[in-house]
Amino acid sequence: MEPITQVKDLLYCNSLTEYSRRKTIPVRVGDVLIGGDNPIVVQSMTTVDTMDTQGSVEQCIRMIESGCELIRITAPSIKEAENLRNIKAELRKRGYQTPLVADIHFTPNAAEVAAGIVEKVRINPGNYADKKKFEVIEYTDESYQEELERIQERFLPLVKICKENGTAMRIGTNHGSLSDRIMSRYGDTPLGMVESALEFLRICESENFHDIVISMKSSNTQVMVQAYRLLVQKLDEGGFKPYPLHLGVTEAGEAEDGRIKSAVGIGTLLEDGLGDTVRVSLTEDPEFEAPVAQALIDRYTNRAGHTAIEPLAEYPIHPFDYSKRQAAEVYNFGDHNVPRVITDISRVEGITEKEIKATGHFYLPELDKWKMNDLGSDFVYTGDRPIPFMLPNGMKEIQNFGIWKQAPDQVNKFPLFRMEEALSADLFHAELNFLEIFDSEISDAISFLKGKVTWVLILKSNNKHGMPAVRAAMVKMIQEELTTPVVLKVSYPDQTTDMTMLYAATDVGGLLIDGLGDGILISLEKEGAHTREEILDQIKLHNSVSFGVLQAARTRMSKTEYISCPSCGRTLFDLQETTAMIRKRTDHLKGVKIGIMGCIVNGPGEMADADYGYVGSGKGKITLYKGKEVVKRSVPSEKAVDELIEIIREDGMWNEPESI
Repeated sequence: MEPITQVKDLLYCNSLTEYSRRKTIPVRVGDVLIGGDNPIVVQSMTTVDTMDTQGSVEQCIRMIESGCELIRITAPSIKEAENLRNIKAELRKRGYQTPLVADIHFTPNAAEVAAGIVEKVRINPGNYADKKKFEVIEYTDESYQEELERIQERFLPLVKICKENGTAMRIGTNHGSLSDRIMSRYGDTPLGMVESALEFLRICESENFHDIVISMKSSNTQVMVQAYRLLVQKLDEGGFKPYPLHLGVTEAGEAEDGRIKSAVGIGTLLEDGLGDTVRVSLTEDPEFEAPVAQALIDRYTNRAGHTAIEPLAEYPIHPFDYSKRQAAEVYNFGDHNVPRVITDISRVEGITEKEIKATGHFYLPELDKWKMNDLGSDFVYTGDRPIPFMLPNGMKEIQNFGIWKQAPDQVNKFPLFRMEEALSADLFHAELNFLEIFDSEISDAISFLKGKVTWVLILKSNNKHGMPAVRAAMVKMIQEELTTPVVLKVSYPDQTTDMTMLYAATDVGGLLIDGLGDGILISLEKEGAHTREEILDQIKLHNSVSFGVLQAARTRMSKTEYISCPSCGRTLFDLQETTAMIRKRTDHLKGVKIGIMGCIVNGPGEMADADYGYVGSGKGKITLYKGKEVVKRSVPSEKAVDELIEIIREDGMWNEPESI
């Protein structure tokens, strides 16, 4: 961890302990106000070809009816920009007033046309006035200034058109498409992302144009969170107006992975009061995005007035880069170990070997052996219901202290104590003991744990503002130089599947992003009455979500990661079908990152740190990448997945899938 700093020096949010939404200037987009005291706005993006007017209109209507309050449509060239007029006219004719946003990448002329038609334009500083060639260029101060003057000349016409027409603008930096100029001076960093936006913002302010929203998107949640925080700090430091923020994680993916990854990034910022409009990017039909975004936002509707958390006078966590909290190694927790997954199975009475499959471990009775998939939990918590059979080697059992102290095996089973039990007990495990507490008990826990080397803390909160409450407790541990490993425990009784994903990703992922936490435990406690099958389904979900959160926060890579864009009118193939096909063939490649992009706009740049890339380059044609390097061009789409696998194989990263 960085040396302790004063909280007042960390200007990225109003408070680290009290929920308080950052006050921004309001920006009008048609009839919608973003920022100020206005509710957080939900938006999404169409996937139909922009030249398909009726198809675009019908999709817009489905999006609006699902809760979308702002609709973005790609305009890669002048013809698409001009067709926005027809789409807008048809929507208005049918009674829909939802504002439209033109998405611009490489074509300033298209942006200038669109700015006279729709209510907002989004430009990407990385490619609006630059061509990315992945070249390192040595700039003097003079030559860099000349580049800025060139950008101003190219960008000013759009600023003036927006100002004349009352059109708002989003300056949307993407981590994966920083210009060669920015990369050469600042590198592939959150600071580079921020400076990329500020270059364009200074031009806007020089023209007294302030109808601006800013975003700092990345497919890497750590980078994304750090960049937004740093942006707020730099806006304050530089004397800029407090512009509203649009939150999003680029290329989050599909289904569970996409929801968890989006929530880790977006939820972490919402917890600290940042964010005025949200888009969740899923590789699914866009009408499925708005409800997920709204679910994230709704958690903060009544967040003010939560149980008070003691304010922090000092803050040992540097919010603009990642540094893991120093934790001692206890058994296989802490220090260099990856965060551990504890799966709660305490609600299942008389669990069998077959039912353990919900934790990622599979019993093969004909061989009398166990196999484990990539989501095999490290520990199971059985509470007062001990397991009556031998567990697989890769998993250990945690029992409540009252059961453990009477257990025949007190070596291979581990006890969990509550605070009062730990203080009065005279029997402990020689290697590993768990102490479970609420954040309000942290001072007593610190006193008890000091000097003890066989303990892991399980930390939870019943505060409505739970993530900051746990963070504040861990700050106390850091200040007291207590290096006990910490497992983060959360509980979401009787929530929907989506809510469990989103809440756990926010509450645990937000802490992991800051280097806090050595494990995760999603509890079954307080759940209502359920059938045995329903409980086992919950266990399977909790186990999967636990690994998903660790992966999305970049703290434990346990499965193949797919960096796939949500598709748009530029997409050159069926992105959902292709992603599913690639996943089916490659999802056993643990830790490998594969980028799946619909077109060259979302190509080598947007894939950011993918190991391999599959990018549409023409109708029925695919370009394959290793990192940011093109390996094969114009591969027929029917052969492209096989060719991708061959590249992975030649690179020594391929292994054959095992059947379970």
